[in-house]
Amino acid sequence: MASKHTLHMNQGQEETSYAHNSTIQNAEQNKMKPLIEAAILDLRNNNTLLPTKMVIADLGCSSGPNALALVSIAVKAIHSYCIQFQHPPPEVCVLLNDLPDNDFNTVVKSLVTLHSNDPVVVTGVSSGSFYERLFTSGSLHLVCSSNSLHWLSKAPEVLTSNQISAYGMDEHARRESLPMVLEAYGQQFRKDFTLFLELRAKELVPGGRMVVSLPGRRSHEIASKFSHIWEALAQILRVMASEGVIDKMKLESFYVPMYAPSDEELREIIQEEGSFSISEMRVHDPTSGVDSTLIVPSRFITLMRAIFEPIIVQHFGNVMDEFVRVAEQRWSQPGSLQEEISGNPRVMLAVSLAKA
Repeated sequence: MASKHTLHMNQGQEETSYAHNSTIQNAEQNKMKPLIEAAILDLRNNNTLLPTKMVIADLGCSSGPNALALVSIAVKAIHSYCIQFQHPPPEVCVLLNDLPDNDFNTVVKSLVTLHSNDPVVVTGVSSGSFYERLFTSGSLHLVCSSNSLHWLSKAPEVLTSNQISAYGMDEHARRESLPMVLEAYGQQFRKDFTLFLELRAKELVPGGRMVVSLPGRRSHEIASKFSHIWEALAQILRVMASEGVIDKMKLESFYVPMYAPSDEELREIIQEEGSFSISEMRVHDPTSGVDSTLIVPSRFITLMRAIFEPIIVQHFGNVMDEFVRVAEQRWSQPGSLQEEISGNPRVMLAVSLAKA
């Protein structure tokens, strides 16, 4: 089962690294720009001045060119506002967070680019889980997060402790247990996201803002199966198990701690927790505006490796060459990947929150 030490993207600058395979994620970050700019404007005191000191944090920043994307949007919004209204720029502290085994070496080297902007005076990293306290009480003005909050703190204990497989070989047993498996994952997400909101409410200043996005589904779509990339992962691993490449018993005990909520679920959790009001929620297609040449088997398989390789290797050993072989066979027919994705549509949920 995946631990905090394996929940990170492929490191470095190689062909299969996250740094080279995060274009789709960057497209989503760009779509968050209007929400972040609006959140900055809402932080003004008496509708005129920004605070004289501001702290901005990105939770789950990962590494590569995307690590600075969200905070850069926020810093540029501050800078533009101050120029437009001839206000003195505030002192800004930018903090980037991810789990301990994230490629922070690359992240730290890139932080220097933020110092060319006048408002920024301090930058730093905060290593740890965003399901724990990370910052001092009432210290943050803006929290951002993109493509991170679908990662759970752990796989649901009701499944792991009772040895109920999420991706097992027996098709009949898998179909029978699927509703319970999806419900367990949904409950774990509810628990984790509620905790996330509680923690950030303590760390944000009064009236502080939070803008987050994560993979999800539309409220009218019933969660009858896992999202495409996770279901594709499971199917590839099942083929590998049937061929004897990986142990079938290991597949039975493999859990990916991810969940894609509906917009209705997300709204309900936020309202029930009560620390934040929803300023805006958007539901959109993650592939809109993305170069279609990126959605081809070779690129998609490399994207899967960038995301899942550390978890796969930790659980099954070094089987990535066989993983690629099976995946290539799966999408060997022209158009098969596009047809599979279109038959299992998913969306991105973006929400802007104000601390109540």
